[in-house]
Amino acid sequence: MFTAVIRNSMSRTAATTRAASRRTSAIARQMSSQAPANEEPTVKFESNSSLRTYILNRPTKLNALDQQMLSLLRPKIEEWSSSELCGTIVGRGVGRAFCAGGDVASVIKNASNPDTRSQAVEYFKQEFEMDYILACLKKPYVAILDGVTMGGGVGLAANARIRIATENTVFAMPETKIGYCPDVGASFFLSRLDGQIGTYLALTSDSLKGRAVFEHGFATHYLPSKRVPMLLTRLAELNDPHPNLLNRVVEEFSAEWDATEASGAFTGIRRIALDHAFRHNDVESIFADLERFSAADDATVKDWAAKTLEMLRLRSPTSLKVALEAVRRGKQLTLLEALNMELKIATAFCNGASPDFITGVEAVLVKKIKEKPEWSPASLEEVSPEIVSRFFDPKSPYLSSAPQLDIPADLQTGTSRNPMMYALPTEAEIRALVTGSHVSGGDMGMRVEELLARFDEMREGKIGVKEKVLEVVQRRCELTDNADGNYVWLKWKRGPGDR
Repeated sequence: MFTAVIRNSMSRTAATTRAASRRTSAIARQMSSQAPANEEPTVKFESNSSLRTYILNRPTKLNALDQQMLSLLRPKIEEWSSSELCGTIVGRGVGRAFCAGGDVASVIKNASNPDTRSQAVEYFKQEFEMDYILACLKKPYVAILDGVTMGGGVGLAANARIRIATENTVFAMPETKIGYCPDVGASFFLSRLDGQIGTYLALTSDSLKGRAVFEHGFATHYLPSKRVPMLLTRLAELNDPHPNLLNRVVEEFSAEWDATEASGAFTGIRRIALDHAFRHNDVESIFADLERFSAADDATVKDWAAKTLEMLRLRSPTSLKVALEAVRRGKQLTLLEALNMELKIATAFCNGASPDFITGVEAVLVKKIKEKPEWSPASLEEVSPEIVSRFFDPKSPYLSSAPQLDIPADLQTGTSRNPMMYALPTEAEIRALVTGSHVSGGDMGMRVEELLARFDEMREGKIGVKEKVLEVVQRRCELTDNADGNYVWLKWKRGPGDR
């Protein structure tokens, strides 16, 4: 027994030592990354009553995340998460962006040199750890996406309980443009968006703007940017903020629905075509469907397909295949599993599994050329299964140096939270009510008025719910008469991806 006590005591001592070592390292990183006295820090921190705010402050670079910013963020976020004085954590940016992504030019510089390659991988490790920690916060977290929100910026915001878009929001995962693969948890959250929207965004690098970011579920609320300062003042007044209370408060500031405003969302026949084309598990089949749609009689579908093909043909063929494989795998993974998979993919790119990452960054971000970069391989047909396996196969030599994410034990909670809890209803939710409420238990649902009333009650009158439900009903349902003309039911129509 005495030996066991000693062993347990030594184990606790070792754990304490490791924790102290992590804190010391974090403090050292923070001190070493402080800005000179005559410069503003690249991340600012504010406290107002119980409200704690981090402000990304690198406006000339659209707040692109570099290693210094990550080193500043993590210790403060961990401190706030455990502080009894902290009620709500808010993330926002200075200038025209929340965060335009990661500082990949520096990453590529390190990846190009075998002596510094480990530093490139370490950047991704630190970035993904920060994303996961934000997903596990013990405090309510609000991300204000007032401006450009891309790549690494999306990772900072993706798992916030409250994600606020404004008319200035530009959302994108642009990695295939630079010969890379969507990361920061993209394989997790993109695979969970309605239909094939996530697959489309992952492969094309296309962007969503303003209200469309809200309509497609990435943002939970849509506010005019001029109301953000008033919202922050209101949030600071909350003594005991609970996520449900925060949702109601933010909803009070939400933009009223304007039917005349062009949303830019994928709806109607264009959305049907998108879900059909991007349902496949191989990129060649996606291209084949788009080719067929580009010859369609309907001008809306024809124009959309042609523009989509034009985008895809500019992208790295290797990136397209790796991105599709990652999104398909990500749907079955937890957030932590997805991030670790993406860290392996990042490691493989840094280790030379494909030259396209270096080629793409040099061409698109450094030289800023408009033409298609010189990808290698240059065509989809040349991207063999062996090349794709370099990024996923546990035995791949390109993954041998891949690290695992290091997450504090006290923050490994909360990842089962539903990131769509305060967003507009998903198609899956709408389908469940349509197919599950009829007394027969079949695929005959309720009436439109009943469906709208149920969602209005469940979402407490949330702005935009009616419009979202009606768009899905128009696209995915048909009306079925009960034969006497007195009662008309909604019946769900099977579509791409339905089981």
